[in-house]
Amino acid sequence: MAEATPTQHEPHPVVKEKKIIELPEHIVEIVSDSGEGAQKAGQTFGAISAKMGNGIWTVEIIPAEIQPPPRTITGASGIRIRLGSFYITNVGDDADLIVAFNEQVLLGRVDTGNLKPGAIILLENMWRTHKDPAIREAYTKTYDRLVSEGYKVIEVPMEEECLKYTISPRRGKNMFVLGMLCNLYERDLELARKEVYELWIKKGEKVADLNLKLFNAGYAWAEEHLDFKFRIPSAGITEPQVVMNGNVALALGIIASGMEVCAMYPITPATSASHYLSEIFEHVGGIVHQAEDEIAAIGFAVGASYAGKCAVTITSGPGMSLKTEIIGLASMIEVPLVVINVQRGGPSTGLPTKVEQGDLLAALFSTHGDAPKVVMACSTIEDCFYSVITARKIAETFRLPVIVLSDANLATGQQPFPRPRFSRDWVAPPIDQSPVPPGTKPYDWDPKTGLSRRIIPGQPNGMYSLTGLAHDREGKVAYEPWINQEGARSRSMKLAAFQKTLKPPKVFGDPEGDLLIVGWGSTKGAIEEAVTRVREKGYRVSALNIKFLQPMASGIKEILQRFKKVLCIEINYSDDPGEELIDENNRRYSNLAWLLRARFLIDVDSWSRVYGRPYKPGEIEQVILEKLKEIK
Repeated sequence: MAEATPTQHEPHPVVKEKKIIELPEHIVEIVSDSGEGAQKAGQTFGAISAKMGNGIWTVEIIPAEIQPPPRTITGASGIRIRLGSFYITNVGDDADLIVAFNEQVLLGRVDTGNLKPGAIILLENMWRTHKDPAIREAYTKTYDRLVSEGYKVIEVPMEEECLKYTISPRRGKNMFVLGMLCNLYERDLELARKEVYELWIKKGEKVADLNLKLFNAGYAWAEEHLDFKFRIPSAGITEPQVVMNGNVALALGIIASGMEVCAMYPITPATSASHYLSEIFEHVGGIVHQAEDEIAAIGFAVGASYAGKCAVTITSGPGMSLKTEIIGLASMIEVPLVVINVQRGGPSTGLPTKVEQGDLLAALFSTHGDAPKVVMACSTIEDCFYSVITARKIAETFRLPVIVLSDANLATGQQPFPRPRFSRDWVAPPIDQSPVPPGTKPYDWDPKTGLSRRIIPGQPNGMYSLTGLAHDREGKVAYEPWINQEGARSRSMKLAAFQKTLKPPKVFGDPEGDLLIVGWGSTKGAIEEAVTRVREKGYRVSALNIKFLQPMASGIKEILQRFKKVLCIEINYSDDPGEELIDENNRRYSNLAWLLRARFLIDVDSWSRVYGRPYKPGEIEQVILEKLKEIK
């Protein structure tokens, strides 16, 4: 390979005047090879921005491989931070500014259409003079291409600057980058330094001081060499806020609910929820049990719940597949259980680090036989916290499994929300250990609701047989046809009784119109932003987010009927009706669309993609505008 001749560049001049650009929002990305700390820099930048009163949403950019080869287009690891002067609910559209530690990971974002035309690129320039001529050539070629395509590329000597403070700049560039961004976006310097110090002090004073020096160096370099700054006004938030990702919110929700036992087995992207819980749970009397596998984890949880402690197990799609038999056991023996599924791409091991909403039908129907369970979905990071509290209350009141669906978008995304104010209503009441009245049957099903008293092991007069086999009201194995029918009916009536407590979800927008966009889970923010944009253009479009997928609230059918067209948008696979082989006889609809069509006998259409990333409001907006053309 011929050696490339490096393009000649003037050294960065010292700027004397800066252009201050005030904007309502900006989207920033940081990308690097795995292990270079881009995500930590972005999370800290997001936290600083939130504490300054900005609305934020972050989403991690995670490669499919745990440790992909360095300097590869598919190996980009990093984070996106959307910050604005208003409440932010999703990742937004294309990035305005990106910081890249090498040109190959940068191409991974450019070639997938994640940057705005003319976006600002702050690019590590060490590769221009690298000893390997192939690397020099690749860098120069990429740089020239990006400049020719209209991007504003600014080369930054990250390695050179960090070497002034550390012999291991690869592990220090992230704080240098954080310093640059804090300067560019006029972040409160003392607040930022405090955040950096608290981030690293756990590793010792020496480590904290070094990272502060690197942060200060990045801040000073940007102040000296960049001739622009961005000013994003505060969102005007006045009440106390907390900033966290969805997995932390789930963990804190478990504590707030009063649950004391979490049984788990590590699985991406759910693991960090139980890891965070394990750090703090013992301080409030809880226990995290890491089992030998997913089956053992849910078995432990069911055992703990049977003993009187409503337990939770946390997993993702492949783990749910393994847990299905014991979910059925919990339904049969009528033991309360909370199952959290942080969804990822599938099937099989699929896309471990990418987002998908492909587990809805599995959550509803995968257990063999008729095993009623409640299925609910989190739609925001705040909702992750409160959903677990609600799930515990439902599980204990109706003595059945409750499945809470989150996903990888919520798991790693950061968002501020009002600091929760503790309510005693969240927490489970003390376990009733009083003597069981003589003659009480363990499954004395109420003829109307299917409910029966929960008997805890050790209660006087409460001894009974427990079995996963068909059983009668005494808990004794029984195969008579009328007894099996009675048990199945009673378990189903509990779902009906719970359903009567649900209120119809609120329509976002007008209660009737031309088009209704229906979604569930983490697509809520992007859908509602897209609907807002289209409504501002004068179109009669509304949105509906369904939290309880099983059972569904009364009134949903009537809501759907008030619109000329209903379109489900969700992150799971559906056939494109434009495909040559696809027609109305064989078309596969998205999960929720399939469910609504079957339940309400309404012609619900669907649009979905499984790109492994969250939807952008802009792409949903285009889908809506195309769908409106079909409506006369």
